[in-house]
Amino acid sequence: MTVCATEIETTTTAPFTIAADGAYAARLAGVGDARYPERWTLGGPEPYAVPLPSAQPEESDSEVLPLADGRVLIHRRVADRHAFALLYPSGGAAGGPRTGERPLGGIGAREGLRVRLLPPSPDGSGAHALTVEDGGSTVWRVAGGPSGAGPEPVATLPGRCSGGVWLDRTGRLLALDHEHGGRTKAVAVDLDRGGEVTPLLQIAEDSDDRLLLADPDSGLLMIRSNAPGEDRLGWGVLGSARPVRFPECLRIEDAHPFAVQPGQVLMPETCGVALRVGASGLALWSPADRYVFRLGAPVGWLGTGLWSAEGRLHLPYSTPDVPCGLVGLSRPAAPPAAPPAPVRPEPPAPDPVRPVPLQQAPLG
Repeated sequence: MTVCATEIETTTTAPFTIAADGAYAARLAGVGDARYPERWTLGGPEPYAVPLPSAQPEESDSEVLPLADGRVLIHRRVADRHAFALLYPSGGAAGGPRTGERPLGGIGAREGLRVRLLPPSPDGSGAHALTVEDGGSTVWRVAGGPSGAGPEPVATLPGRCSGGVWLDRTGRLLALDHEHGGRTKAVAVDLDRGGEVTPLLQIAEDSDDRLLLADPDSGLLMIRSNAPGEDRLGWGVLGSARPVRFPECLRIEDAHPFAVQPGQVLMPETCGVALRVGASGLALWSPADRYVFRLGAPVGWLGTGLWSAEGRLHLPYSTPDVPCGLVGLSRPAAPPAAPPAPVRPEPPAPDPVRPVPLQQAPLG
């Protein structure tokens, strides 16, 4: 089904998170005081949702994350700690639906400590969380660890960290935006070597350089930086000797890339990139293009999606009539009808430095 340009509406009430392999997704469904986790199955012929309610409604700030085996990790604030558990459908005593729950332990809560789940691990079996406080930042493995015990710290960094992008397919190299000395720079953290940190983005000495998305197949990086003199979206290639580029067509207010087309091995210029514009706008772009396709999204779009290697973008949506829907969108083959705006000369980023090649990251 092709989405035509139309007025876009959204019913998003909480983040919708898709597993790394695209087989499952999860969100906190419901409204008001009646929130509950919901798992979507996306790998079959038709998507379907399974509610996973517990004995009492969830708080609106609870987080959920799907694993590759169909279980859903939940992060809750419970009294004086941040608790984690795995949820799964389980038949009740009378044969009715019931939610099984396996507690995974927790992290003690204290004033000033912020805890959030990181994106799904590429291996599909692990899950990680990031804690941030004045004394530093810590990456925790909260599920899938070798010991099977509760949350365990796997990396600690001084200063505050944000973001979180996986750089490989195994869940070993994690990129974080590290704030230190008044500047924010993306760094690569090796979770298998005690959290060893390697610089990843150093576009200019006095710039703030954040990594938004990465595709391990092609090496394509989507970046936000103020190196050109203002906050801009740019792109680069992991391991390339060329500096990060900031296309004029990506001067879009409030644009956030959320999905990169996989499977384009060593061909970053051909990768499709999907961007959410504002609360519910949709745009498509690729590095080889000098224009952006502005498209309509389905009513009830949940704000994210997943590219297939064949170049088809799948967008989840939910409406009263279709509570669990998925729309397929193909990349347009021709430029937009309106000609692109004239390209203004762009001052180069001062003293550009290439991203650290993946082969130079701490792989051991």
